[in-house]
Amino acid sequence: MQEDFLHYIWKHKAFNASQLKTTNNEFVTIKQLGQHNHNAGPDFFNAQLAIAEQLWAGNVEIHIKSSDWYVHNHETDTAYDNVILHVVWEHDTEIFRKDNTAIPTLELKHYVNKNLIDNYQKLMKSKSWINCESSFSEIDDFLLNNWLERLYIERLERKSEDIQKLLKASNNDWEAVLFQMLLKNFGLKVNGEAFLSLANSVDYSMIRKLQNDVLEMEAVLLGQANLLEGDIQDAYFLDLKQRYQFLKQKFKLNNQGLLPIQFFRLRPPNFPTIRLSQFANLYTREYQLFSKIVSINTSEEFYKLFKKGVTDFWMSHYTFNKTSKDSKKIITKSFIDLLIINTIIPLKFSYAKTHGELIDSKLFKLLKQLKVENNNVVKKFLSLKPIEKNALSSQALLQLKQEYCDKNKCLQCTVGNQLLTTSYLKGEE
Repeated sequence: MQEDFLHYIWKHKAFNASQLKTTNNEFVTIKQLGQHNHNAGPDFFNAQLAIAEQLWAGNVEIHIKSSDWYVHNHETDTAYDNVILHVVWEHDTEIFRKDNTAIPTLELKHYVNKNLIDNYQKLMKSKSWINCESSFSEIDDFLLNNWLERLYIERLERKSEDIQKLLKASNNDWEAVLFQMLLKNFGLKVNGEAFLSLANSVDYSMIRKLQNDVLEMEAVLLGQANLLEGDIQDAYFLDLKQRYQFLKQKFKLNNQGLLPIQFFRLRPPNFPTIRLSQFANLYTREYQLFSKIVSINTSEEFYKLFKKGVTDFWMSHYTFNKTSKDSKKIITKSFIDLLIINTIIPLKFSYAKTHGELIDSKLFKLLKQLKVENNNVVKKFLSLKPIEKNALSSQALLQLKQEYCDKNKCLQCTVGNQLLTTSYLKGEE
């Protein structure tokens, strides 16, 4: 038995409340269960109960055993002075307030349906990929789709918190925040954090000054990334290196301590040299990029905005010391989709939230225009149950797996709740 399961039982009134009695044989009538408290202090605030026909208003504390009250030192904590009922699974000792008056205790195990307990134990003891893997396919489609939309909003809220930290650090410069987030996501999973450390190593005011010269922009990005090191006898390399040395002095740049850039296990189109050249091209061709992003709402408009290639040298190279077949190396739609998912929509959401605007339905429409993401988590969920194949679903499924399934938070999950309160689990009559 876990305490969070007892919280679930009390919160959802998942017990027979018709003939409740305290351990001292006093009848208990629930008027209001109280508000679930997820912070320090009693578990439920502002409950209203009639105990032995006396109406009480106060807090409810929940434990596995009565003696846990003393284990947690609640008897010395004034935050628990207003507890009017101690709800436990097993009553093993009397509990008293500081003035030596007894706190009424309700032993819950006598009032909970055995099927509910069995369902809970089956979920928690599962050794499958996710606890409810064997029953996931039977979850109601309407319920699941609503839960996925809520999960996606939850994911956006979390990302918005990170954006707000960047915004505060940049003195509310949305263009600077966009620069940091875009550069990070140009690095994908392998170089994302390294590209973010690169973004953090330069002041965005300098980027604004370099937006008229793609070679200077490229020199700064490659130089700060330590990709202009070594003795390479190539005219373009030497030109960029010379430009970088000049700009490094001029803007007092420092690239010590940056996370190392990786080429290992990357396909050539994702080499950091190519991504940084594309990024330099984007920022020297599109001014006031954030304003443009805020004003457009369709995938086609974003494809057009981000359809940028590399500078001339990189059309025939992936690295400085080896030529390749000529190619403009235009940013692909699939890559732009990732930018929309991981940068554009979170930024638009956070921007609207900062300005007190409601969530725009266009954000959901935009996300549903994008293909479902191709990763192992999403593939596994889709193998369990047919789910609408778009980027909103895949983002929501990632949130579900990372924040609920992996953390055994079935009791906070709509799917888990459905399974606990129905006979969906296999093997149950």
